[in-house]
Amino acid sequence: MHNVDIDLVEMSLDVIKYAISRISDTDPQLGFPRKAEELKALVGDTVTPKGIGGEKAFALFKDVLVKASVPIDHPRHLAFVPASPTRAAVMFDLVTSATSVHGAFWLEGAGCIFAENQAMEWLVSLTGMPAGAFGVFTSGGTEANLSAMVTAREYWRDSEEGNSKTRGIVIASNGAHSSIRAMAKVIDADVLLIETESRLESSHLAETLARMSAEDRARVFAVIATAGTTNAGIIDDLAGIATICKSEEIWFHVDAAYGGGALAARSVRHLFNGIEQADSVTIDPHKWLFSPYDCGAIIYRDPELAKKAHAQEGSYLDIFSDEGAKGFNPSDYQIQLTRRVRGLPLWFSLATHGTDRYEKAIERGIELAQIAGRLISEFEHTELVREPSLSCVLYRRKGGESAD
Repeated sequence: MHNVDIDLVEMSLDVIKYAISRISDTDPQLGFPRKAEELKALVGDTVTPKGIGGEKAFALFKDVLVKASVPIDHPRHLAFVPASPTRAAVMFDLVTSATSVHGAFWLEGAGCIFAENQAMEWLVSLTGMPAGAFGVFTSGGTEANLSAMVTAREYWRDSEEGNSKTRGIVIASNGAHSSIRAMAKVIDADVLLIETESRLESSHLAETLARMSAEDRARVFAVIATAGTTNAGIIDDLAGIATICKSEEIWFHVDAAYGGGALAARSVRHLFNGIEQADSVTIDPHKWLFSPYDCGAIIYRDPELAKKAHAQEGSYLDIFSDEGAKGFNPSDYQIQLTRRVRGLPLWFSLATHGTDRYEKAIERGIELAQIAGRLISEFEHTELVREPSLSCVLYRRKGGESAD
């Protein structure tokens, strides 16, 4: 399976040819999902004792499987949170896999981690967090939020002896991402969702804390604000919430998984004022920073707190802490030990195009949302649900019902 022969060379050429064609295609086939029974009838059994051969497997992928999938970068993919990775980033994703570098420890991946860290430095600079703040690339916002909350919980537990035996509480708004509740299950915490029609205001948080019993208030270890809600692009009152969290000594986390890309856009940067006061920030480059899936990021105000919470120990890991292996180990700052150097495609894209072009592209996305909003308002059969925020445009047909 590891021999280099003519069959491998020919298959490699076929794969590269397909990749080049797909990367350079400005109008790829949209595709559509099919039922498992249909696919089974078309594909049959592919994992067999003798195998079906690379040529046949690749043909099935091109002719059947990929056509039963929806590419997230398609110009007409407007559902959910689409992505639009640059061609440079997609190309380097191929290089990243081919290079086969383990990105957990500096001892193994120093050069690639160094490149990742240069991209991370740019992300940190966008937040305006103070010197010393830093982070790591994750699989996405869910892992980033989980890593941040594990760090927050451990910090809270260490702050008072009794907290180690207490089930903590995380406060967020009802507009917070679904991963917040999923994350809370993993760390055995309760989630208190503040109901709000729009953004989470500092007054909402203050009122919620004031209504809590002394016992429950003592269980609150983190407040999560959202900088760009999934459905509407709403940005919470970051500055006001930060002030309360500082006063109440509560960990302040900002989930900017979607909206964080807009930190690079000067026209809306003021909407994020207060994010620089966060203890941790989630940003997903695979959402609005033109990186392919999967590439999220978690940034900490004090990375040493994250290291204390996440660094793993074992006799087989001792060598990575030896004097000769000193360097930045990404695995020390998030829940995963094994990790690919998933920040490399973003680094290559940034190095190729420069941050000015990133800013221009993000500004254009915001501008297009405003244009779409005006057109919808002018059309006699549609109306805006709310003014466009970031790149989100919410509208409905006039006279329609929710069931429609």
